Amino acid sequence: MKIVTWNCNGAFRKKYHLIDELNADILVIQECENPNESTKEYKNWANDNYLWIGNNKNKGLGIFVKKNHSIELLNWSDINTNYKNEKLESFLPCKINNSFLLLGVWTKHANSEVFGYIGQFWKYLQLHKNKISEDNIIIVGDFNSNSIWDKWDRWWNHSDVVKELEEINIKSLYHTLNNEEQGKEIVPTFYLQRNIKKAYHIDYIFTTTDLINNATVKILEKEKWLEISDHIPIVSEINI
Repeated sequence: MKIVTWNCNGAFRKKYHLIDELNADILVIQECENPNESTKEYKNWANDNYLWIGNNKNKGLGIFVKKNHSIELLNWSDINTNYKNEKLESFLPCKINNSFLLLGVWTKHANSEVFGYIGQFWKYLQLHKNKISEDNIIIVGDFNSNSIWDKWDRWWNHSDVVKELEEINIKSLYHTLNNEEQGKEIVPTFYLQRNIKKAYHIDYIFTTTDLINNATVKILEKEKWLEISDHIPIVSEINI
């Protein structure tokens, strides 16, 4: 099963043919348009075998799968009743081929100065930890986060979230397979303003530890993809 995550930096309707060459079974795309409200060509490409959420039809989170795979949206509420009924952003839980869980992620500031970005994911994890830990799962996307930005007075720091995931046997593919520490990544996934001097690792694929030994992960070449987006695609192959 080949899985690709990529923040396309918008205008995916003009870029999807570029990602096609990767021949992925599953694409998790951040900042993409809603195919149902976009061009005919893009809608035909999506082929109704996708899920999409977003507050703006031109910039949301989409999961696209090949015709020979099935995708089913799971009824996991992102309305956080524990925290004043706020809507957490953005998460797409689904089941692929009725065999494993996939959680698409694009964390946002979400008008939350304290719980923005990784704080959004931390809250989502508290709501759904039992579901996340009960089956093989792949959590994939743009987290807009890295342990280099940890703040000492918060228990929902990036490092704390990684530790909490590890406690339920979920680890980062990139860090595990490359034997690198969080915050000390050699290969970035994001270049602020496409500036190679402003490089960060903020996109991740986390998966159940049982799947890691049968997996590969690769961050693609910045020379090509920086012409298209400020993020670089991550490609993983997992034997499920």
